[in-house]
Amino acid sequence: MIDVETPIRRIPTGHQDAENGVHLLARTYGRGVRLEPHMHREAQLVYAAKGTMQVTTPKGRWLVPPDRAVWVPAKLPHAIDMLADSEMRTLYFGLDWLRRAADGHRLETEFVVLVSPLLQQAILALFAAPDDGERVALLVRLALLELRRADDSVSFIPLPQEPRCRRAADIVLAAPAAAHDIETLAQKVGTSVRTLSRLFAAETELSFKAWCQRARIAAAVERLSTDRRLSIKQLAAGLGYASVPAFSHAFRQVTGKSPRQFVEQDQTG
Repeated sequence: MIDVETPIRRIPTGHQDAENGVHLLARTYGRGVRLEPHMHREAQLVYAAKGTMQVTTPKGRWLVPPDRAVWVPAKLPHAIDMLADSEMRTLYFGLDWLRRAADGHRLETEFVVLVSPLLQQAILALFAAPDDGERVALLVRLALLELRRADDSVSFIPLPQEPRCRRAADIVLAAPAAAHDIETLAQKVGTSVRTLSRLFAAETELSFKAWCQRARIAAAVERLSTDRRLSIKQLAAGLGYASVPAFSHAFRQVTGKSPRQFVEQDQTG
């Protein structure tokens, strides 16, 4: 849970100055590491060149595999969990720099983007030669330009704020593989089925069934990232799917990939 007392942190030591107002940080984290809730005075573009992260903000949770990057606005509370060994690359943008360079583009709220080959190469090239001033300036602006792509929300699990709906969501997240029915949940949180269904739609913009599926696939991603010995068949059965094809279809709907494709990418980065 992220609260209003979230501390403001300085950019970690070891960062490189790309240009005035833009800073680069490369870090390697082991599986299971958690960066506790915090925020920065700068905006961030967070990308894992290898591995899978989970980024949590007051609005919800994003799964961030290697083909996605997350934009974190300045002073936005967030936590990051490493679901696998991860090589993180972060660009920090000072607000004065952003005001000059963003050209009115909406960067005030968090979002996840699908990392195009161009954006990936721009990020990696920045870290390969951060002292080449003219080239760095072009690469930074190229990365910002690529962020103008449409938001990619398929890896997002919106977290409701209304107390009854949030309690129901927390029950599901605590055991995403269970067969949760809305009737039982409504009784547990002290409301009617009709009200809980309406709250899920209003608070998450998803039906209860669709929200539960997304939570279940998020659990699948975490297990695939943390247990290399787990077979797709075992995972599908453990999450309550009747067959591997049914699980693969649901997985592809949320992540855009089959479970096998995800495992291969997560291992190679």
